[in-house]
Amino acid sequence: MVDADSGWHGRGGSNTPGAGSGGTHGAGPFQGRSGIPALPDGRSAPALPGRRSTPALPDHRSTPALPGRRVAAASLVALAALATGCEPGTATGAQDAPPPARATRAAAPTASPATEDAKPPTAPTPSPPASTTPPAPTPTPEPARTTARPAPEPSTAPAPRILMRTGSESDRVRELQARLRQIGHFGRNPTGYYGSVTAASVRSFQTKRSLPVTGSTDEVTWRRLLGMTRVPTAAELRPPTERPVAAPDERCLKGRVLCISKNSRTLAWMIDGTVVSAMDVRFGSEYTPTREGVFEVFWKSRDHVSTLYDTPMPYALFFSGGQAVHYSADFAANGYGGASHGCVNVRDKKKVAALFDQVRTGDKVVVYW
Repeated sequence: MVDADSGWHGRGGSNTPGAGSGGTHGAGPFQGRSGIPALPDGRSAPALPGRRSTPALPDHRSTPALPGRRVAAASLVALAALATGCEPGTATGAQDAPPPARATRAAAPTASPATEDAKPPTAPTPSPPASTTPPAPTPTPEPARTTARPAPEPSTAPAPRILMRTGSESDRVRELQARLRQIGHFGRNPTGYYGSVTAASVRSFQTKRSLPVTGSTDEVTWRRLLGMTRVPTAAELRPPTERPVAAPDERCLKGRVLCISKNSRTLAWMIDGTVVSAMDVRFGSEYTPTREGVFEVFWKSRDHVSTLYDTPMPYALFFSGGQAVHYSADFAANGYGGASHGCVNVRDKKKVAALFDQVRTGDKVVVYW
């Protein structure tokens, strides 16, 4: 018999065994008309490139034959759809949706670091400056060290020579005290002894004049003081006493008398009512008071040392037991801030030395208020 589907009228013969009329009754996915694979819904897939068979329409009419290139393009599209399994809407959305464009823009930042690294001068990347910034703080302390270097320079200059200090005793010390008194830094008469009171006065002067405060009189301090004061007079250098001499007790008006006033804190050496010399004195404390009354000098000891208190008592003139008129270095240094153990202390060493030479054993001593 002759197959009714053979020929070029749209029903091409099938080489597949068991193919019947219409070519749709065979088994297998590629059994269909004209040897073209059949789709799951029964439609036949387009012909592959190079084959000139024409797919049949559902009414068994054959479609017009297309040129070879167009048939090949159509076949490729159909095969791509089958191979990917994408629906037409999905494929279209994948082609015209903006996500690919976002993916392209998102990829740009990943490539930008490579571009920035290629141009370090124009790149605003923070990492290269961070790696180079640590050396920057190190030069900052350098100016501090350079500014601190000039500090040792003053040590290279020789220190001013010290002219007078605590413990010094001379006419220059007396002049220092007189000059300090002229400008209000020394509140008493000069004694010639450089004690704690004089040192405190020098410190006060040095502080006021922005000088190194040492309490010692160096060349710089001395020159500054000389430029601010005048030459002291004889009365300024050796005043009779720091305080006015009290009116003498009537018991002091006759004979040779050491007239000692507790009220004025002065001693007047008098001969027949005339004051020969006067000097400042201090007395014992309330626990060791100086006795009052009329006495006489019974013993003189030029370089005496107290056996009871183990202290020097130069130019001692004893008048009542262990009490005597004598020079006191503590009184010269500290003034009326202290007290004796009952003796009559004198702070002017030269005056008491002269007194020691003039007073004789048996001379009267009057101690009164």
